Amino acid sequence: MRMYNVAIAGATGAVGEELLRILEERNFPVKKLVPLASARSVGREVEFKGEVLKVKELTCDVFKEEEIDIAFFSAGGSVSAKFAPCAAEAGAVVIDNTSYFRMDPDVPLVVPEVNPEDIALWNKKGIIANPNCSTIQMVISLAPLHKEFGIKRVDVATYQAVSGAGKKGMEELFEQMRALFNFKLDKKVEEREVFQHQIALNVIPHIDKFMDGGWTKEELKMVNETKKIMHADIQVAPTCVRVPVLRSHSEAITIYCEKDVDVDRAREVLANFEDVKVIDNPEKNEYPMPIIATDTDYVYVGRIRKDLYDPKVLHFFNVADQIRVGAATNAVRIAEKWIEMEGK
Repeated sequence: MRMYNVAIAGATGAVGEELLRILEERNFPVKKLVPLASARSVGREVEFKGEVLKVKELTCDVFKEEEIDIAFFSAGGSVSAKFAPCAAEAGAVVIDNTSYFRMDPDVPLVVPEVNPEDIALWNKKGIIANPNCSTIQMVISLAPLHKEFGIKRVDVATYQAVSGAGKKGMEELFEQMRALFNFKLDKKVEEREVFQHQIALNVIPHIDKFMDGGWTKEELKMVNETKKIMHADIQVAPTCVRVPVLRSHSEAITIYCEKDVDVDRAREVLANFEDVKVIDNPEKNEYPMPIIATDTDYVYVGRIRKDLYDPKVLHFFNVADQIRVGAATNAVRIAEKWIEMEGK
């Protein structure tokens, strides 16, 4: 088997750290791993397969100097905009976790379980985009149902963990909860940096900035990315909400279909779909929850039920670890498929 020189831009961030773990867990064919970050992180250390590696500065030259074959980017959109083209020009395939390239018509937007064939378009710019975390787990659960029933519209409410805002988001929840237990929450709310309002013991129906029409940027990502990934004109109406959960996003989804839906058949096609696990036993209080999904690589689906009024409408709930399934694992799966299809 061929081995690859792999770089991780943003190696010290939450997704970068998870990429290191997943590459090791999946025994990815790494010949040399090069952790990259900004100048202020140079010299920090990361561990991979028992070896301690020093972080190098992310520059345009490093990809050629290190003869990088595969470059994972998870350091923010502005960083990808500047350095991802350099990596591609140096001969690497770039797998970008930011939103910067997602809607570029010359950059494939890929969820390997749903549209692996789009990976073949990577050489237009040398870049493959990783979708938004909420989009990834949603389309994985939509794909088999769309094939079976023909989805026309999706209404979705997300319950997004604070780690979706990075390490600082988790720290802010920790600090507010600590202050709450010490009866000093008012001071910590005044000091908040990440969220618009107190997140401890609260939910905030606001993720990313508001755009025209009252929709947030996070919500519009789900609208546009779903169509691009699924190659279908599916109407998507999301409401994205931040909740005081550390890790794993949840989604309450309603689909409007062309055909009458059948709950048993829906369970069957979901259970047989790649990287989906159905947990749907209300009598035993068994259904997907963040504590089940955390630190796993599956989309969990449950609470599957037909609409009370319309036989073409189905409701269900899904949960996935957004740092893994919604970012790092999806990126590594893209790289594995690229190796299978193009990198031999």
